[in-house]
Amino acid sequence: MSRERPGTLHLRYQAPPTIALFMKSSAFYRGLMGPVGSGKSSGCCMELMRRAFAQPPGPDGLRRSRMAVLRNTYRELKDTTLRTWLSWFPEDTFGPFGHSDMRHAVRLPHPSGGDVVLEVLFRALDRPRDVRKLLSLELTGAWVNEAREMPLSIVEALGDRVERYPARREGGCAWAGVIMDTNPPDSDHWWHRLAEESRPEGWAFFRQPGGLLERQGSFVPNVLAENLAHLPKDFYLRRMAGKSPAHVRVYYCAQYGFVQDGLPVYPEFCDSEHVSRAELLPVDGLPLYVGLDFGLTPAAVLGQRLASGRWIILDELVSQDMGMVRFAGLLLERLRSRYGNLLPEIWGDPAGMARAQTDERTPFDILRASGLQARPAPTNDPLLRREAVAAALSRSVDGEPGLVLSLRCPVLRKGMAGAWHYRRVQVSGEARFVDVPDKNRFSHVCEAAQYMLVGAGEGRRLLAPKGPASPRPSRAENRSRPDSLLPSPAKSR
Repeated sequence: MSRERPGTLHLRYQAPPTIALFMKSSAFYRGLMGPVGSGKSSGCCMELMRRAFAQPPGPDGLRRSRMAVLRNTYRELKDTTLRTWLSWFPEDTFGPFGHSDMRHAVRLPHPSGGDVVLEVLFRALDRPRDVRKLLSLELTGAWVNEAREMPLSIVEALGDRVERYPARREGGCAWAGVIMDTNPPDSDHWWHRLAEESRPEGWAFFRQPGGLLERQGSFVPNVLAENLAHLPKDFYLRRMAGKSPAHVRVYYCAQYGFVQDGLPVYPEFCDSEHVSRAELLPVDGLPLYVGLDFGLTPAAVLGQRLASGRWIILDELVSQDMGMVRFAGLLLERLRSRYGNLLPEIWGDPAGMARAQTDERTPFDILRASGLQARPAPTNDPLLRREAVAAALSRSVDGEPGLVLSLRCPVLRKGMAGAWHYRRVQVSGEARFVDVPDKNRFSHVCEAAQYMLVGAGEGRRLLAPKGPASPRPSRAENRSRPDSLLPSPAKSR
């Protein structure tokens, strides 16, 4: 019968079912997703400490580990992640925390002999020097807290820094890896792609049940929810009051989704009204309008204006870190493969008339060299561009919306739903927002749609004086909209 070492600590922790499976996994990358209040952060704290105690002793009897804990900003790291860690492992028992270098030095006796020496480095990625230091660390393992706020490149780079400490001569690593936790991200996030689609080898993802379930438009408690014993009574039901359904689905039901932040550029947009239930098909005999936004993230939007005045947005082409030459080739291929029988009318950002310092050609020159005849949009006035799209969104034609997106436009759809927005100004009192929409990965495709509409004449329509109503020409209709009252067009692709 072994005797317990003097000074041994007893820390009681019972992992919820999903977190227990997460802790048992041997995958190099492990992800844990769940609703707020489900115990994800506590589980990750315990997992790092558990793995530190599993390290073999070195020649001197010490069991060494070095862990990194990452968060996207310093404020969130200090206010949430660090508070959770120190609530489980307080300084008076587990060792002093260095606030200057954000380092917790832990030294505890191991029940089997020797001491556990654990170094925990807390790092935020809003400080450039911390990103640089991350790439030179030698670690045992790492924890990425709220991983949906982290780029995948950081997570992958972190995997290259673990299993480097301690050295084999000091006992080696009994375990090495990267653990992550998060509230549900959007369905176009890298987490969703890896967890639900590609599922690469060496990665394991665990999903906790939501605190609420959605039943026929209402939210009810989920009897399978985890960590309820450590939460106040009716924790989720009381917090959902006043929240949007999207917020409840993401944070309380643990569903993938998007929660609007800031003031949307297009409050006129309604997803259930302005998004088709199926892919829209092009209408033969009508021009195919194309809008372009340039830069290192060029984007294109393709659509048609029906004879009735309704807009159908058929397609989008979105890039990331791509030059104009390559993008022009992709756009040409898209036009030939899907819309080869239609004559495109291409309108681009007027700023594309300027030459780059390293190349005498403008984006319009590159497009023409690729066989695409593009013209600058008649205006670059941001107010007029926004109003051209807003007017189409607000228009109703025989009970049908004036602008409808195809399912081929997921990025444009999300951008118009609020991902492209005016950022909130951090001031007390009444909510205030900046005057210019934020530049993000959704702004480029949304601005491409603006250039398409103003190029097709929607801007002139706004400025034209209101006259008496004139008879409307015969109307065309996209045949992929079975619910429409408009007649079917000629043969469509």
